[in-house]
Amino acid sequence: MITIEKYVEIRERFGHFSSWAIWADDGKNPKDNIDDMSVLNPDSNPSLLGTLHGNSILLGLNISRIIERPYGNFHDSRPTATDFKIRYALRGTPLWGSYMTDVIKDFEEKTSGRLMSFLRSNEDFEQNNIQKLREEIECLGFSNPVLVTFEKDAEKITRRNLCKEFIFVGIPHYANYFSKENYREKVCGMLPNIQEAVSELRISATRGLKPRGSLS
Repeated sequence: MITIEKYVEIRERFGHFSSWAIWADDGKNPKDNIDDMSVLNPDSNPSLLGTLHGNSILLGLNISRIIERPYGNFHDSRPTATDFKIRYALRGTPLWGSYMTDVIKDFEEKTSGRLMSFLRSNEDFEQNNIQKLREEIECLGFSNPVLVTFEKDAEKITRRNLCKEFIFVGIPHYANYFSKENYREKVCGMLPNIQEAVSELRISATRGLKPRGSLS
Protein backbone atom coordinates (compact mmCIF):
# COMPACT_ATOMS: atom_id res chain seq x y z
CA MET A 1 0.00 0.00 0.00
CA ILE A 2 1.14 3.53 -0.83
CA THR A 3 0.04 6.66 1.04
CA ILE A 4 -1.41 9.53 -0.93
CA GLU A 5 1.50 11.71 0.18
CA LYS A 6 4.04 9.19 -1.16
CA TYR A 7 2.05 8.72 -4.35
CA VAL A 8 2.08 12.45 -5.07
CA GLU A 9 5.77 12.81 -4.16
CA ILE A 10 6.80 10.03 -6.54
CA ARG A 11 4.60 11.42 -9.30
CA GLU A 12 6.15 14.87 -8.97
CA ARG A 13 9.76 13.67 -8.72
CA PHE A 14 9.79 10.68 -11.05
CA GLY A 15 6.48 10.64 -12.92
CA HIS A 16 8.00 11.61 -16.27
CA PHE A 17 9.71 8.20 -16.54
CA SER A 18 7.96 5.93 -14.03
CA SER A 19 4.54 4.35 -13.54
CA TRP A 20 2.72 1.51 -11.80
CA ALA A 21 1.73 -1.96 -13.00
CA ILE A 22 -1.96 -1.28 -13.12
CA TRP A 23 -4.10 -0.63 -16.18
CA ALA A 24 -7.73 -0.16 -17.07
CA ASP A 25 -9.55 -3.23 -18.38
CA ASP A 26 -9.16 -3.94 -22.05
CA GLY A 27 -12.12 -3.76 -24.43
CA LYS A 28 -12.93 -5.39 -27.71
CA ASN A 29 -9.30 -5.20 -28.79
CA PRO A 30 -6.20 -6.17 -26.74
CA LYS A 31 -4.78 -2.62 -26.81
CA ASP A 32 -8.01 -0.88 -25.81
CA ASN A 33 -7.73 1.48 -22.80
CA ILE A 34 -4.02 0.79 -22.28
CA ASP A 35 -3.47 4.56 -21.98
CA ASP A 36 -6.51 5.22 -19.78
CA MET A 37 -4.85 7.13 -16.96
CA SER A 38 -8.04 7.47 -14.89
CA VAL A 39 -7.14 4.12 -13.30
CA LEU A 40 -4.06 5.84 -11.87
CA ASN A 41 -6.10 8.68 -10.38
CA PRO A 42 -6.87 8.11 -6.66
CA ASP A 43 -9.96 10.31 -6.98
CA SER A 44 -11.55 8.19 -9.68
CA ASN A 45 -10.09 4.87 -8.49
CA PRO A 46 -10.59 4.61 -4.69
CA SER A 47 -8.88 1.20 -4.51
CA LEU A 48 -5.71 2.43 -6.23
CA LEU A 49 -3.50 3.20 -3.24
CA GLY A 50 -4.31 -0.14 -1.62
CA THR A 51 -3.24 -1.95 -4.78
CA LEU A 52 0.07 -0.18 -5.39
CA HIS A 53 3.24 -1.46 -3.72
CA GLY A 54 7.01 -1.52 -3.92
CA ASN A 55 7.61 -5.13 -2.91
CA SER A 56 8.74 -5.68 -6.49
CA ILE A 57 10.00 -3.07 -8.93
CA LEU A 58 9.76 -3.68 -12.67
CA LEU A 59 12.73 -2.23 -14.54
CA GLY A 60 12.86 -1.33 -18.20
CA LEU A 61 16.01 -0.14 -19.92
CA ASN A 62 15.11 3.39 -21.10
CA ILE A 63 12.36 5.37 -22.77
CA SER A 64 11.86 5.12 -26.51
CA ARG A 65 10.09 8.48 -26.64
CA ILE A 66 9.37 11.42 -24.35
CA ILE A 67 6.68 10.63 -21.76
CA GLU A 68 4.15 13.44 -21.96
CA ARG A 69 1.88 12.53 -19.03
CA PRO A 70 2.83 11.76 -15.43
CA TYR A 71 2.97 8.00 -14.90
CA GLY A 72 2.48 7.52 -18.65
CA ASN A 73 5.45 5.19 -19.10
CA PHE A 74 4.47 1.58 -19.91
CA HIS A 75 0.97 2.79 -20.86
CA ASP A 76 1.55 3.46 -24.56
CA SER A 77 -1.35 3.14 -27.00
CA ARG A 78 0.60 3.66 -30.22
CA PRO A 79 -0.10 0.97 -32.85
CA THR A 80 3.50 -0.26 -32.64
CA ALA A 81 3.58 -0.36 -28.82
CA THR A 82 3.33 -3.67 -26.96
CA ASP A 83 2.65 -2.43 -23.42
CA PHE A 84 -0.69 -4.25 -23.56
CA LYS A 85 1.20 -7.53 -23.16
CA ILE A 86 2.39 -6.47 -19.71
CA ARG A 87 -1.20 -5.84 -18.64
CA TYR A 88 -2.28 -9.23 -19.91
CA ALA A 89 0.67 -11.02 -18.30
CA LEU A 90 0.53 -9.42 -14.86
CA ARG A 91 -3.19 -9.27 -14.14
CA GLY A 92 -4.02 -11.46 -11.17
CA THR A 93 -0.36 -12.01 -10.23
CA PRO A 94 1.67 -10.61 -7.29
CA LEU A 95 3.38 -8.26 -9.75
CA TRP A 96 0.15 -6.36 -10.37
CA GLY A 97 0.46 -2.98 -8.67
CA SER A 98 4.28 -3.01 -8.67
CA TYR A 99 6.27 0.15 -9.17
CA MET A 100 7.70 0.52 -12.70
CA THR A 101 10.63 2.59 -13.91
CA ASP A 102 13.67 2.57 -16.20
CA VAL A 103 17.27 1.89 -15.28
CA ILE A 104 18.52 4.71 -17.52
CA LYS A 105 16.62 7.97 -17.15
CA ASP A 106 15.85 10.65 -19.73
CA PHE A 107 17.67 8.90 -22.58
CA GLU A 108 15.38 8.65 -25.60
CA GLU A 109 16.55 5.77 -27.78
CA LYS A 110 14.60 3.02 -29.56
CA THR A 111 17.60 0.77 -30.26
CA SER A 112 18.99 -0.80 -27.10
CA GLY A 113 22.30 -1.63 -28.77
CA ARG A 114 23.03 2.05 -29.30
CA LEU A 115 22.35 2.79 -25.66
CA MET A 116 24.57 -0.05 -24.48
CA SER A 117 27.35 1.18 -26.77
CA PHE A 118 26.96 4.68 -25.34
CA LEU A 119 27.22 3.34 -21.79
CA ARG A 120 30.45 1.50 -22.58
CA SER A 121 32.01 4.84 -23.48
CA ASN A 122 30.33 6.86 -20.75
CA GLU A 123 30.73 5.07 -17.45
CA ASP A 124 30.01 8.21 -15.43
CA PHE A 125 26.63 8.54 -17.14
CA GLU A 126 25.75 4.99 -16.13
CA GLN A 127 26.84 5.55 -12.53
CA ASN A 128 24.83 8.76 -12.32
CA ASN A 129 21.75 6.90 -13.48
CA ILE A 130 22.32 4.06 -11.02
CA GLN A 131 22.52 6.61 -8.22
CA LYS A 132 19.24 8.13 -9.41
CA LEU A 133 17.69 4.66 -9.34
CA ARG A 134 18.91 4.12 -5.79
CA GLU A 135 17.36 7.42 -4.74
CA GLU A 136 14.11 6.45 -6.46
CA ILE A 137 13.97 3.11 -4.64
CA GLU A 138 14.76 4.81 -1.35
CA CYS A 139 11.98 7.33 -1.90
CA LEU A 140 9.55 4.50 -2.60
CA GLY A 141 10.17 3.37 0.95
CA PHE A 142 9.84 -0.43 0.75
CA SER A 143 12.55 -2.50 2.40
CA ASN A 144 14.47 -4.92 0.15
CA PRO A 145 12.30 -4.87 -2.97
CA VAL A 146 12.88 -7.55 -5.61
CA LEU A 147 14.06 -5.96 -8.86
CA VAL A 148 12.38 -7.56 -11.87
CA THR A 149 14.17 -6.65 -15.10
CA PHE A 150 12.77 -6.74 -18.61
CA GLU A 151 15.22 -8.60 -20.87
CA LYS A 152 19.01 -8.94 -20.87
CA ASP A 153 20.31 -5.39 -21.24
CA ALA A 154 18.44 -4.05 -18.21
CA GLU A 155 19.58 -7.17 -16.35
CA LYS A 156 23.24 -6.63 -17.31
CA ILE A 157 23.28 -3.09 -15.98
CA THR A 158 21.42 -4.13 -12.84
CA ARG A 159 23.72 -7.08 -12.23
CA ARG A 160 26.97 -5.17 -12.54
CA ASN A 161 25.82 -2.31 -10.33
CA LEU A 162 23.25 -3.56 -7.84
CA CYS A 163 23.74 -7.29 -7.32
CA LYS A 164 25.37 -6.67 -3.93
CA GLU A 165 22.43 -4.56 -2.78
CA PHE A 166 19.33 -6.26 -4.16
CA ILE A 167 18.00 -9.57 -5.39
CA PHE A 168 16.72 -9.40 -8.94
CA VAL A 169 14.92 -11.68 -11.38
CA GLY A 170 14.91 -11.35 -15.17
CA ILE A 171 11.77 -11.82 -17.24
CA PRO A 172 11.36 -11.61 -21.04
CA HIS A 173 10.73 -8.26 -22.70
CA TYR A 174 7.16 -7.56 -23.73
CA ALA A 175 8.30 -6.39 -27.19
CA ASN A 176 9.58 -9.86 -28.09
CA TYR A 177 7.83 -11.60 -30.95
CA PHE A 178 5.31 -13.82 -29.23
CA SER A 179 1.64 -13.53 -28.43
CA LYS A 180 0.27 -12.01 -25.27
CA GLU A 181 -0.79 -15.50 -24.20
CA ASN A 182 2.72 -16.86 -24.62
CA TYR A 183 4.15 -13.84 -22.87
CA ARG A 184 1.91 -14.40 -19.86
CA GLU A 185 2.93 -18.05 -19.80
CA LYS A 186 6.61 -17.12 -19.75
CA VAL A 187 6.20 -14.46 -17.06
CA CYS A 188 4.05 -16.69 -14.88
CA GLY A 189 6.72 -19.36 -15.23
CA MET A 190 9.11 -16.98 -13.50
CA LEU A 191 6.76 -16.22 -10.60
CA PRO A 192 8.13 -19.07 -8.43
CA ASN A 193 11.58 -17.47 -8.69
CA ILE A 194 10.14 -14.12 -7.71
CA GLN A 195 8.27 -15.64 -4.77
CA GLU A 196 11.48 -17.42 -3.75
CA ALA A 197 13.28 -14.09 -3.82
CA VAL A 198 10.59 -12.50 -1.65
CA SER A 199 10.84 -15.36 0.84
CA GLU A 200 14.62 -15.03 0.96
CA LEU A 201 14.30 -11.33 1.63
CA ARG A 202 11.90 -11.93 4.51
CA ILE A 203 14.17 -14.54 6.07
CA SER A 204 17.19 -12.28 5.70
CA ALA A 205 15.29 -9.39 7.28
CA THR A 206 14.42 -11.46 10.36
CA ARG A 207 18.09 -12.41 10.73
CA GLY A 208 19.34 -8.89 10.16
CA LEU A 209 21.16 -9.87 6.97
CA LYS A 210 21.44 -8.04 3.66
CA PRO A 211 20.48 -10.41 0.82
CA ARG A 212 22.64 -10.41 -2.28
CA GLY A 213 22.54 -11.95 -5.72
CA SER A 214 20.09 -12.86 -8.41
CA LEU A 215 17.65 -15.58 -9.30
CA SER A 216 16.99 -16.61 -12.88
